[in-house]
Amino acid sequence: MDDRILIRGAREHNLQGIDLDIPRNELVVVTGLSGSGKSSLAFDTIYAEGQRRYMESLSSYARQFLGVMERPDVDFIDGLSPVIAIEQKTVSRNPRSTVGTVTEIYDFMRLLYARAADAYSYQSGAPMKRQSDDEIIDAIAAMPEGTRVQILAPVVKGRKGHYRDLFEQIAKQGFERVRADGEVTEITKGMQLDRYKVHDVEVVVDRLVVKEGVRPRVAQAAEIALGMGGGTLIVQIDKSGDESEVPTGDRLFSRHLTALEDGLSYDDPSPNTFSFNSPYGACPACNGLGVRKEIDPDLVVPNPRKTIAQGALAPLGTPREVWVFSQLAAVAEVYGFDYDTPFEALSDAHRDVILNGAGDEQFDIVYTYKGRKVTYQHRYGGVYGHVQHTLDNASSKAQRLWGEAFMRLRACGACGGGRLKPESLSYRIGNTNTYDGDQSIADLVQMDLRELRAWFESLDLEGRQGVIGSPIVKEIRERLDFLLNVGLDYLTLDRPARTLSGGESQRIRLATQIGTQLTGVLYVLDEPSIGLHPRDNAKLIASLTALRDLGNSVLVVEHDREMIEAADFVVDLGPGAGEFGGLLLAAGPPDQIATFEGDGAPPESLTTAYLAGLRAVPTPASDERRPGSGESITLLGARGHNLRDVDFEVPLGTLTVVTGVSGSGKSSLVNQTLAPILAAHFHNAQTVPLPYADVEGLEHVDKVIAIDQSPIGRTPRSNPATYTGLFGLIRDLFARLPESEIRGYKPGRFSFNVKGGRCETCKGAGIMKLEMNFLPDVYVECETCKGRRYNAETLAVKYKGKSIAEVLEMPVSEALGFFEAVPRIARKLRTLDAVGLGYIRLGQQATTVSGGEAQRIKLSKELSRPGTGRTLYILDEPTTGLHFEDVRHLLLVLQALVDKGNTVLVIEHNMDVAKQGDWVVDLGPDGGAGGGHILYAGTPEGLAQADTPTAPFMAEELERARQSGDLGLGVREIDLDALNGGGDDDEADEVEEDEPEEAEA
Repeated sequence: MDDRILIRGAREHNLQGIDLDIPRNELVVVTGLSGSGKSSLAFDTIYAEGQRRYMESLSSYARQFLGVMERPDVDFIDGLSPVIAIEQKTVSRNPRSTVGTVTEIYDFMRLLYARAADAYSYQSGAPMKRQSDDEIIDAIAAMPEGTRVQILAPVVKGRKGHYRDLFEQIAKQGFERVRADGEVTEITKGMQLDRYKVHDVEVVVDRLVVKEGVRPRVAQAAEIALGMGGGTLIVQIDKSGDESEVPTGDRLFSRHLTALEDGLSYDDPSPNTFSFNSPYGACPACNGLGVRKEIDPDLVVPNPRKTIAQGALAPLGTPREVWVFSQLAAVAEVYGFDYDTPFEALSDAHRDVILNGAGDEQFDIVYTYKGRKVTYQHRYGGVYGHVQHTLDNASSKAQRLWGEAFMRLRACGACGGGRLKPESLSYRIGNTNTYDGDQSIADLVQMDLRELRAWFESLDLEGRQGVIGSPIVKEIRERLDFLLNVGLDYLTLDRPARTLSGGESQRIRLATQIGTQLTGVLYVLDEPSIGLHPRDNAKLIASLTALRDLGNSVLVVEHDREMIEAADFVVDLGPGAGEFGGLLLAAGPPDQIATFEGDGAPPESLTTAYLAGLRAVPTPASDERRPGSGESITLLGARGHNLRDVDFEVPLGTLTVVTGVSGSGKSSLVNQTLAPILAAHFHNAQTVPLPYADVEGLEHVDKVIAIDQSPIGRTPRSNPATYTGLFGLIRDLFARLPESEIRGYKPGRFSFNVKGGRCETCKGAGIMKLEMNFLPDVYVECETCKGRRYNAETLAVKYKGKSIAEVLEMPVSEALGFFEAVPRIARKLRTLDAVGLGYIRLGQQATTVSGGEAQRIKLSKELSRPGTGRTLYILDEPTTGLHFEDVRHLLLVLQALVDKGNTVLVIEHNMDVAKQGDWVVDLGPDGGAGGGHILYAGTPEGLAQADTPTAPFMAEELERARQSGDLGLGVREIDLDALNGGGDDDEADEVEEDEPEEAEA
């Protein structure tokens, strides 16, 4: 059957012998609860088998470098096309990788500028001109008759040295004179210059008077001079035949691009001229990064209303007996200021000397040392100098972090953030053919993609530029269209790739794949709608259908309702997660899946229940929404990135949801401005917030917990049990067993990170890393311990018939019953189960945990600690990777946190979360430069009536809730006190380290 992919007996991970026929050349969505086996089917079975077959098709010589790929646990797969996976991985952590380089659009732009741009002088903006040999000769020969000239070949320009050898070499070639530093002199034996001064040296090739018949002599001299001068010569006009026509002095002629008035000459441009990753194009000041770390006055003096005595100078603190304050006291005495005047009230001169120092001026500095007062004569380098000196001479990480806390990344002063040399930035393309009217390549990459596409649409290249540039411009336009069609119009090409979310990077790769125009390929995607506003979902779905219409099969793992409804075919897995999932509940068109009739899904399918409207995330009634405690945290004048000097209020004691189109400034406002301010205030964190004016109301909360989607561990050694502190309790339990006490085993015996109980072959990792040539490293199961991490003696100790390795393999839901009699362990397991992670295994490698799962593991860790009732929780898109039912579970936990008096601040696109908010803040109206405004702040019902891009989707969600009526699902069903069981404080629980204690060879 050529029109179907046949899968028989799929048993990878938790799949339970699935038999499935997937239609080819259609958009197929695989859905189901989180942990039900979707990724196991799509990636670990279908994609893995496609990749393995491709490897097997290579020659035996090639395969020896690639190793052997293990066959997925499946009886039979037929009908597979070549497979390409587009996963949720960040493109690159390299600061040099940008949206432009990842999409290859920047490569096309470099080619366009190298072949079709006009060059201008970066000093005056004058056009650069290139001259042929004949044009140079004609220009010299056409000077007024009687003009006396010297034709010079520049051989040294702006370099130090004595050049004795050069003069000897010039003399051997038959030349008698040189012009050194503007003065013509005869070459004498042993002649040399001052080696420590900068010199310009030109060889006098010929001296002549312009007259009739002089052209052959000029041609010969010009040819020699251009050869010696690297394509450049200088004509020194000593006496003009007609004073009014030709002024005396130097005239520069060059085969290269030259600005005669400025004396500038450029080499012929190549694509590398516009590459910030090449020494030929990169700005020498910032090495092509476009930014430099510089001391920020706002961080050095965060509150200018304070006096020096009150600690206005943050790096110095309050005055005390230390050297720097002894210096400052001496400066204050000389300059006439004191420590009790507010810093902002000091004169400009006083502030300048305090911060920047007094140069070479010496001061009598009295310093107390061991009870003796000693007077020194010393300079004062200023507060900035003190910070820079500490940073330059830092001998520890703590000192370096201290210095960097007063620095901010700023655009490089030399290139203005353009990353390139001045010569590269002076090339222009546009319709005006002027330096000021046209655009440099740096101007273009700083436009958002929507604006950039409009600029290229209006670009009209003519003549030679049109012939060369038109095919390149056509390719750039097409690639920009692909990016716009996946909802990324707010990005700029100079946006660093490492700042992109998983969803953004995945959509960039999707756009790139559409651009390749491949056919007959099976694409496997992992939740491409992550981080996408509902407004942009239609664009994403259109892009996926375009990929399908090219003749490809598209297999998407997805939870989004719109994506499921737009699919040609839906595969529903369940009914539960982990060992309770892995069954095929339904497979068919979405309208068939969304009903209970016919061949539709059986009633246990939660996906069907939600699609059919028989189950829904509950919507609170208007009178159930909390008014808050009456207090708030207010951030004033936030203006980082694209924020437009906004004031942002978070009512305390509420569930506050920040929404808005992709790129509208949500992360800039919450994660990069408010969260660092709170972290610095409560935890003395060194993170630097984006610019803002002030913040009010911090006294109303006592701690802040920011829970993001960063991994819970860097290596396969880390897992949910070690991260939450659960593993320390389990190790203690095993160490107290009679068998352990007889053998003398301590808790360390049950650690897989230290010698003693672990398997020494794999050092307790359970897997071995194989370094692959040309491919990423792969991990294989340890042959000694078979992935169990421990040696046989340790595994002989059992609790209720299970070894510690078997305990680590348990899902949370099973472990909850197993450890029911151990309250401290049960409490932590209950919180993991409450956030919808009942399916996750205790020892699951951190590297295989998704971003959404990592965020919920962190949330459960915080929930297991006794709360104060005055905590602010900050979450960034916590519904990533969650099924409708999992979203409902998560919201129950968040509502329980707020019921205890805490405040929860969530960045979210999911309308199920937004509709449960007590307070919703909507940003927009667009992404990038078109965003940064707060359009609405109030209740969800008010948002549904507002004029914002989010409003119609909120109105649709509330209308769906009204039509569904009361489905018997409560908004608040969790009691945190009951969840915690009134246990003791686990703050001091031992948490297993991610890495082994000793250094590995």
